[in-house]
Amino acid sequence: MISISHLSVAYGAIVALDDVSIEAPTGAITAVLGANGAGKTTLLRTISGLVKPRSGSITANGHALIGERPDTIARLGIAHVPEGRGVIAEFTVEENLRLGALGAKTNVTAGLEEQYTLFPVLKERRKQYAAQLSGGERQMLALGRAMIANPQILLLDEPSLGLAPLVTQDIMNTIKTLCANSGLTVILVEQNAKSALKISDYAAVLHVGKSIAVRPAAEVAADESLRSYYLGMAE
Repeated sequence: MISISHLSVAYGAIVALDDVSIEAPTGAITAVLGANGAGKTTLLRTISGLVKPRSGSITANGHALIGERPDTIARLGIAHVPEGRGVIAEFTVEENLRLGALGAKTNVTAGLEEQYTLFPVLKERRKQYAAQLSGGERQMLALGRAMIANPQILLLDEPSLGLAPLVTQDIMNTIKTLCANSGLTVILVEQNAKSALKISDYAAVLHVGKSIAVRPAAEVAADESLRSYYLGMAE
């Protein structure tokens, strides 16, 4: 479980998160939704130690994260797939996957086979450079690189960004499968609220840095005022 309590983050005079409290239960997908500027990416970057908060606390499976280095947080079993995927274009698919296993207590050969089973297209492309992949294939590679280290918690920032609807559906279904099969705890930041709510167990809605609602995903999806005003979802 990740527990975020009264978290506030500012960039100079600009407040990005204002007294935000969210719990992401173990083995569940928690969607974090909201418009651009809501503070979604800042939330993930703060969890992973890339941004220092002004106040508040974050614990993951009982470990306090505030003040820890990003590499220490990663070794606690928290993997972060940033917006834009972050794969290294000049490396091959397999080289990118092997990078994900660096410093992890995992059998690299077995880990590679697990990712190739989950994403067969990556096995076909394993000797190709990441620059040669499609957007969907790069997202699969980013997920595979994160999962090869066997994380307990996965932070996903806009995995559907720039992808066609059918590819988005495939990626979302894969995330759901990963969570169901491994007991993975997922925090999913998404602007595509409709796709995110379909696969999520819980949802937190942020608006200009404030937490508007933290509820079961089905309740958020059924709330007309949240859908129309904060999420821009039509019927």
